[in-house]
Amino acid sequence: MTALGQDLAVSGAQPRARRAWPAWLRSPGVLCALPMLVFLALSFAAPLLTVLGYSFLPPRTFDFGQGLTLENYADVLTESYYLSFAKSLGLALATVALLLLVSWPIAYGMAKTFGAWANWLTLLLVIPLFVSENIRLFGWVLFLIKGGVLLGSLNTWLGIEADGLIYNVGAIVLGLVYVYLPFMLFPMVLGISMIPQDATEAAEDLGASRWQVFREIELPLAMPGLLIGCLLTFILSLGSLAESKILGGQAVIMIADEIETAFTFGQNWPLGSALSVILIAFSGTLVIALLRWLDLDRILGRRP
Repeated sequence: MTALGQDLAVSGAQPRARRAWPAWLRSPGVLCALPMLVFLALSFAAPLLTVLGYSFLPPRTFDFGQGLTLENYADVLTESYYLSFAKSLGLALATVALLLLVSWPIAYGMAKTFGAWANWLTLLLVIPLFVSENIRLFGWVLFLIKGGVLLGSLNTWLGIEADGLIYNVGAIVLGLVYVYLPFMLFPMVLGISMIPQDATEAAEDLGASRWQVFREIELPLAMPGLLIGCLLTFILSLGSLAESKILGGQAVIMIADEIETAFTFGQNWPLGSALSVILIAFSGTLVIALLRWLDLDRILGRRP
């Protein structure tokens, strides 16, 4: 017996047990991915923490040595920035609602009825994503502007004169629906693909109407895809910028416009950071609350 063992035996003390790491942390996969996980955590956390820190600086300053203040958040609450938040929220909700109506029949056809043609439709929807969003939106400007492709053709062929169809709320919603259609459609296709054909056929054999099959079988089983598509399109629409600037012509000032103005023309980075923090906190809180309310684990079948 060593001297340490004799001392422990004499004193009656027990050697301290070595603290074991959790099993999942000691797995080879986690250990191999640990450097990349650290890199991703820093790359995501560092910009967010920087923006959060700037939001507490005095307006139009860049020096952390001047102390911290809540003046920027007070300006957000006292000025008219809440109107931009409300408009962005309304346009995002309208975009999600329209995309649900537009995407469901297309997604159902791609998943159930189009067969081999679904691949060609997928290709047609994916190809525009390789072109810059701004270029595609300027294409809509050329199509909808007064004397453009649409109205110019109507004037030439039918003698109909009309003002341009852009620089209004409808044009912004059109741009949002057009740009974010794939982000709603493809998750919805995956969700509808999860519906067993046997379940719908059994319901129809038992006398269920088409509406009952949709409400009781198709909609609940496709909910994961619907939920993911709604979250993606809502978050992207809430922070959109190009649609309101190119198609809206400043007819509606969205919150992303206010953030850009604060960071660029206003040279007020603390105010822009405060607006960004509020936008991130609002959207994140809304998403977490929605996920808790819908019980995503039960929808995905992780628990009964």
